[in-house]
Amino acid sequence: MERIIGGEYGGERPFYCAKDLYLEDVIIRPGESGLKETANITCVKCRFEGKYPLWECDGFVVRDSILTVGARSGLWYSRNGELYDTLIDAPKTFRRMDGIKMRNCWIPGGSETFWDCGHIDVKDCVIERADYVFMHCEDIVLENVKLQGNYGFQYAKNVVIRNSVLNSKDSFWEAESVEIYDSVINGEYLAWYSKNVKLVRCHITETQPLCYCDNLILEDCTFGEDSDLAFEYSSVEATVKGHVVSIKNPRTGHIHVGSVGEIIIDGNIKGPGDCVITTD
Repeated sequence: MERIIGGEYGGERPFYCAKDLYLEDVIIRPGESGLKETANITCVKCRFEGKYPLWECDGFVVRDSILTVGARSGLWYSRNGELYDTLIDAPKTFRRMDGIKMRNCWIPGGSETFWDCGHIDVKDCVIERADYVFMHCEDIVLENVKLQGNYGFQYAKNVVIRNSVLNSKDSFWEAESVEIYDSVINGEYLAWYSKNVKLVRCHITETQPLCYCDNLILEDCTFGEDSDLAFEYSSVEATVKGHVVSIKNPRTGHIHVGSVGEIIIDGNIKGPGDCVITTD
C-alpha cells in the first residue's frame, strides 16, 4: 500500500483512480473530486475541504478526520465505506451508497444526508439539522443515535433502531418494515401511511401519531401529554402504558391502554371499523 504522510493537495482530482492508498495528516484543499474512482483507501487525521471528495470509491476507511462544509456531496456512488471518530460538517454527504458503517461520528449539518443508500450501520453517533435524512434508504441499523431533523426515514425499508432519541417531525412516512426498541420519538405526524411498523418500549410525543398505518404493533409503549388523536385509520395491535390523551377512528385491531382521555369514533371512520379499545 502506498503511504502519504502530510501534505496539501488541491485542484481537480488530485488522487484520481488511486488504489491501495494510505493518507495521514493530509489536507485536500478546495477543488473537486479529491479521491474519485478509487479503491481500498485509508484516511487518518485528514481534512477534506473540496467538494465531492469520495465518489465511486470501492472500499474506504476514514478515521479521526474532518469533512468541512466545503466538502459537500462528499460520498456518492461508493461502496463499503467505514467512518470512525469523524466530524462530517458537510451537507448531502451520503447518496446512492451501498455499505456504510459509522461509529462515534458527529454530523452537525446533516441536511439531505443518506439518500438512496443501502446496508447502513450507525452506532454512537449524533446527527443534527438533518432534514430529509435516510430518505429512500434500505437495510438500516441504528443504535445509540441522537437525531435532530424533520422528515426523516421517508420511504425507508427494513429499519431497526435501538436505544436512540429521534427528534423528527413527519418521520417514517410511507416507511415499510420498521422496528424501534427502547427509544424516544419526538415529532408530530409520526409514521403516517407506513406498513409493518413495530415499536417496543418506546416513548412517543406530539400530535396525531401513527395514523393511516397498516399492520402497526406497539408493545409497552408510553405517550406524552401532547400525543393526541392517535391511530386514526390504522390497523393496530397495541399495548400502551399510562395515559393517552385521545384515540381517533382506528380502523381495526386491538388497543389496550392504561387510561384514555377521549375515544373519538365518528361518521368518518373507515371500515371495517371494528377496533377494540380496552383500559386497565
